[in-house]
Amino acid sequence: MNIDRRSFIRQSACAGVGYAGLFSAMSTLRLFNAALSAQGTPGDDYRALVCLFLYGGNDGNNVLVPLDPADYTAYAASRGILALPQASLLPIADPNGDGRAYGMHPNLPRLRGLYQDGRLAFLANVGTLVAPITKAEYQSGGAAIPPYLFSHNDQQVQWQTSVPDSPRKVGWGGRLADLKQALNTGSQISMNISLAGTNFFQVGNEVFQYHVTPGGSVGLSQYAETWSPRPQQYQALRDILGHDRGQLFEQEYALIMNRAIANDTLLRTTLAGIPQYGEKFPAHAPDEAPSYLQSQLRMILRLIAARTGLQMKRQIFFCSLGGFDTHDDQLNDHAELLRIIDHAVADFYQATVDLGVADRVTLFTASDFNRTFNSNGKGSDHAWGSHQFAVGGGVLGGRIYGRMPVLVPGGPDDTGTRGSWIPSLAVDEYSATLAKWFGVAPGEMPQVLPNINRFAQPDIGFMESPA
Repeated sequence: MNIDRRSFIRQSACAGVGYAGLFSAMSTLRLFNAALSAQGTPGDDYRALVCLFLYGGNDGNNVLVPLDPADYTAYAASRGILALPQASLLPIADPNGDGRAYGMHPNLPRLRGLYQDGRLAFLANVGTLVAPITKAEYQSGGAAIPPYLFSHNDQQVQWQTSVPDSPRKVGWGGRLADLKQALNTGSQISMNISLAGTNFFQVGNEVFQYHVTPGGSVGLSQYAETWSPRPQQYQALRDILGHDRGQLFEQEYALIMNRAIANDTLLRTTLAGIPQYGEKFPAHAPDEAPSYLQSQLRMILRLIAARTGLQMKRQIFFCSLGGFDTHDDQLNDHAELLRIIDHAVADFYQATVDLGVADRVTLFTASDFNRTFNSNGKGSDHAWGSHQFAVGGGVLGGRIYGRMPVLVPGGPDDTGTRGSWIPSLAVDEYSATLAKWFGVAPGEMPQVLPNINRFAQPDIGFMESPA
């Protein structure tokens, strides 16, 4: 089988992820420059996107709940055991909305505060779409719909690639990095860093994700030059990897191994000069430790703090929280997951304020799909369009963007009878708004989001215009 060099490197990096975590570091990095100053300068042209993926399908129906008496009564009747008590909801205003009143889940008080401060925006009824579609078209089969609509794996891929009608698994974050990597002049680190393992979002044609744990990089610590207790082993490995080789596979293997070892050493050196920021992500109850999501966001904060030393003008991060496939005991499980999000995201936003970069860092959520409006008796099942949010100093918050669905099973926005909402905003439109803030010009947008011209709103309006 013929294989070119680029394809070999890509496949080698992906295939090696399972080998003790080492080869996750091999995808895109070349050597770091020496660690420099940890802090940036005011007004520097820096932007960072942080994708928080909620694996399993977050129940947006209990994130935003109608408060008007008639609407709440209908909500409670349809949701059954999943209905939140009306008195527990956290009311929010939507000055440009449809006149209906909404409340947030009671476990989101800090995010509600960010909404009220204009730093959090909701995006209503977002989902994967091939093109805009009506209920009549959906039911008649008269328009294309995303394949495997209610499949976790397929919808995760489609959210992360934003191209549901293509078999290619290149993510829109990867295409964005391909387009903007030249802005990181002199940097040897990948623009795309994952704190949550492999994902499709950050896979580009040229740029690939670099995996970092909340504790730092992953590498062969026994063979690291600066701290190895066995310098002879380190030198022996370097000698072996430095031999000339006649076969392409052997050459690339040695190249990747050398690069991974050096990258791990240099990342550790760089982060050694950056604070741990543990005080910015504290436990929120005496009997618990900081959540794993807090740990992921803390490492992202450290990597942002190191941006000048790493010569980074653009960075794209990926983190995640799982457990949202709530077919059983949903009311309790979902409440705990939202509590974790509330603390972690609010901590992260405040930390970016403290670092003076809040207006240059935007965190946004994504998830497989929504849950059905009707309960299955214990929880809910796989649905479609859901509500997402974005947080940051550049977010024009305090609003719900897009159109909230008519929350009636079998109604005008339901695919059937259980409350699976047909999206009124496409993932493409949501992503394009973030990409524009990141610095993508209108003429460049199809390079990042090939289907964007099928949709009416390449800019939903929830982000400030880039300077």
